[in-house]
Amino acid sequence: MTDWLAVDWGTSHLRVWGMSKGGTVEARKTSDAGMGRLARDGFEPALLDLAGDMLGAGNTPIIVCGMAGSRQGWAEAKYVAIPCAPPGIDRATRVSTNDPRLSVHILPGVKQTNPADVMRGEETQIAGFLALNPKFDGVICLPGTHSKWVHISAGEIVSFRTFMTGEMFGWLSSQSILRHSVAAQGWDADAFAQAVADTLSRPAEMAAKLFSLRAEGLLNDLDQHVARARLSGLVIGAELAAARPYWLGQHVALIGEDAVCKPYADALSAQGLPVERTNTERMTLEGLKAAFKTNRQETP
Repeated sequence: MTDWLAVDWGTSHLRVWGMSKGGTVEARKTSDAGMGRLARDGFEPALLDLAGDMLGAGNTPIIVCGMAGSRQGWAEAKYVAIPCAPPGIDRATRVSTNDPRLSVHILPGVKQTNPADVMRGEETQIAGFLALNPKFDGVICLPGTHSKWVHISAGEIVSFRTFMTGEMFGWLSSQSILRHSVAAQGWDADAFAQAVADTLSRPAEMAAKLFSLRAEGLLNDLDQHVARARLSGLVIGAELAAARPYWLGQHVALIGEDAVCKPYADALSAQGLPVERTNTERMTLEGLKAAFKTNRQETP
């Protein structure tokens, strides 16, 4: 039994931490019952299946971030417009449940009107980072399927942009014609660095350089591991070229899994930028803890 539950509900995963009031993790459980596999009436049973044994007889606060708050999720948690601090429990959506032990609050996402952009889940990771680094002013980059660059000033999200870099890499490497030329794994650091540098200098040539990977494989037996690294360098280089107003001359913090963050850290370090790397799961949990602390402060 725990005092409250911290829940990260993504498209493909469900993570639950059983927490003490003081912020200590008493238990941790995960499952593949992500939003993408559930109908609206399946969320409560999925949570109870995974974490029902963490509940006591009374009412248990449950703070949820991520895709459970999407339009297709458990209950839609409306976006909060920038500029704003990462939203806390005061802006959460309360969910009606059949089990009286559950007191579910879904944290909202963040929106930007011009240019149009949204985030859902990343704002909680940002809240966690700011809870640990309250004086941070700079840029947070969250690499992934849809990478985000977020300008932070005075504890607020001022602006952000999303790039479909990870999704593009996945499609190009596994479904496009380049699948015949790119290895499923493997790496070449020099090839990656050169591709990033070339694309930063001449981003308009990226589409042509993508096809060159196929041509070099056919004509020059380009090593498929080199091709994979070069492909990564091309798409990340194009992202960095477009995001240059965010990172140029800034202190950049990366939030993400190590394997995803390392190429970004290498590419940014090559531009002479100081880069700080942090872990997704820790930042998510710290963000949920920050939301719970706000809830306690507002409760009489």
